[in-house]
Amino acid sequence: MTEPSNEPTTEAVPAPRAPEILTTPMREVPAWAVLERHLFAEIETAWRRFAELYCEPDGRIRYTGGFEDRDGVDDFYEPFFNWPAFYALGGSDEILAAAKHHWRGVTAQLTEAGMLTDEYENGYDWFHQGESLIFFYALCAADPADEEFADRARRFAELYTDPANGNYDPAGNVITAPHTGALGALEGLDPEWRPYSASRREMRAYGLPLEYLPGIETWDDLEDPGNAVAMGRAMQDLARGDVAVNLAATSLVANRWLYDGDEASRDWVVRYVRGWIDRAAENGGLIPDNVGPDGTVGGLHDGRWHGGHYGWTWPHGLPSVGMGALIGALNLALVSGDDSALDLARVVLDTVLEQSITASVEETPMSLRGGWLSRLGADAANPAMLVPHRFGRHGWFDFGPMPLDLPTWLWWWSRDPGDWDRVRRVMGGYPEASGTVKPFRDKAEAGHELPWLAFLAGENHDYPARALSMALGQLARRVALMETEHPDPATVHIHFWQRVNPVVTEVLGQLITGTPQVLYNGGLPFAAVAYDDPDRDRPGLPPDVAALVTRLEGDEIELTLVNLSPTEPRRVLVRPSRFGEQRIISATSLGEAGGVHPDSSVAYTSRPGRPVVVTEPVDAPHVLVELPPAHRADLVLTTTVAAEPPRHHRAPPRADA
Repeated sequence: MTEPSNEPTTEAVPAPRAPEILTTPMREVPAWAVLERHLFAEIETAWRRFAELYCEPDGRIRYTGGFEDRDGVDDFYEPFFNWPAFYALGGSDEILAAAKHHWRGVTAQLTEAGMLTDEYENGYDWFHQGESLIFFYALCAADPADEEFADRARRFAELYTDPANGNYDPAGNVITAPHTGALGALEGLDPEWRPYSASRREMRAYGLPLEYLPGIETWDDLEDPGNAVAMGRAMQDLARGDVAVNLAATSLVANRWLYDGDEASRDWVVRYVRGWIDRAAENGGLIPDNVGPDGTVGGLHDGRWHGGHYGWTWPHGLPSVGMGALIGALNLALVSGDDSALDLARVVLDTVLEQSITASVEETPMSLRGGWLSRLGADAANPAMLVPHRFGRHGWFDFGPMPLDLPTWLWWWSRDPGDWDRVRRVMGGYPEASGTVKPFRDKAEAGHELPWLAFLAGENHDYPARALSMALGQLARRVALMETEHPDPATVHIHFWQRVNPVVTEVLGQLITGTPQVLYNGGLPFAAVAYDDPDRDRPGLPPDVAALVTRLEGDEIELTLVNLSPTEPRRVLVRPSRFGEQRIISATSLGEAGGVHPDSSVAYTSRPGRPVVVTEPVDAPHVLVELPPAHRADLVLTTTVAAEPPRHHRAPPRADA
């Protein structure tokens, strides 16, 4: 007698009229699911306390200090940057309303301070503009039906697509200055230039802002007052023409395009990014960092491809230029469907990888060393693969770990095996074990890509529970800081509110949507998986439901949904992208024989407890999963590129579910 097999079997099942998913009653509740829903609950309490302690009734930050020395508006928006993202994951309606309220309040506050015109930054570099605008992009994506924000999206994009505003010159296909905004291209870096002297001790680690100035070879040369004057004047005079970090402006225009497919916006993104692709091709494939007003690479730097503001030489190099290149490439791919633009970012990463060395962070002098030492702890003493972050007159320099978000986002978009190989190479060069989940949180709320990627690779199975425990600990720490630190609004440090923001979304985004944390200097809020609650007509997971994306490979997405309620059924629409970039062509789900298919005409009669795999054709933008109380759904979605262009998504009304 043949023993019954415990292996999954595929049984022929007629496809139901509306594709649905098999579910299984839970014999035990996954720890990650309990922790995930607990984190939702704790965040809901904590953000309200933050608003109570640090915000005025009209939504502005409780700050009465001066704005004369402010270097941009980003620090006032950043404390709220991930609040709309939390709503989109399944947070309350109240946090979305609060996020909009604080955006309006901060905007009024900054307008009164003279830093905004018509609700937009007067003018600043796109490294910082991108940091402030990720809050705005998240609001637009969370509620595209809000015409107030849709109108802002159109107005803001036209600051760059309409040459009359002075920020873009179609003749040279250039953004016309490093500092641009509501007032057009600004002259220089400050309204009034000032000497750049060695007294700016906090900037010493970044070295000389400009090389090749006569008589200025080292930082100490800036102690000479004449040299300080020469450096300040040169920085002001050379702050013209385009720079690579301006590629982040494409998100502003792509965000507007997502509302209605405006052709002028699409064409602008394509033309502007392709201009940088052409310049990179002329530079051996590597993106240069500066373009003169006439569109000539190195036009203000004696033909040199390096030396532009926030470029390869100063201050950060790879983290800023690489992110600008990646954001521009992703946005071109989004609006055109052409992924070849990703080569702009690939060459950046491969170029610095070719120059890598092996050394410890602890023993290597690098400009961002303090942040890495704090993050790595004892692992900073371990050998690591360090790549050069900057290039100057003496070649590549300033070696440190490659920011893992750059190769991660590149692979995440392409799902290309070659891009995955690069990710694995970078992972293998980190000084810490890939299974380590370190308890830290920076203002971008990123940095845990290493253990998450290992989980997706099937090597770090307990990451979800450990990462959620870490996130709960970080939230508790911020609540404790809020209850003990009550700074004077007149003297509070401008980064204080970012440090205590209790909305923690990095791990939730990884686990629920299968997505890295947003690219902090201006990326759009993409997602591998997004959800709608058809019974509340809104985006996000329904109450009691936890989600876990366990695999992203090629055109397949594997995930689990759990209904923790012992009494209430839940329904959730699962979509394979945030903006409709992908469509589902089949759904494979694991059920239990002896149960009943959601289509009640289909029953299984084989041995109870025997797993059954059912694959159904779908050809739809989403699947509806009906979760009985205390049930789970395990499924694999096979996807393809959608025929329709991406758009901001509006949750379908209840009647359409």
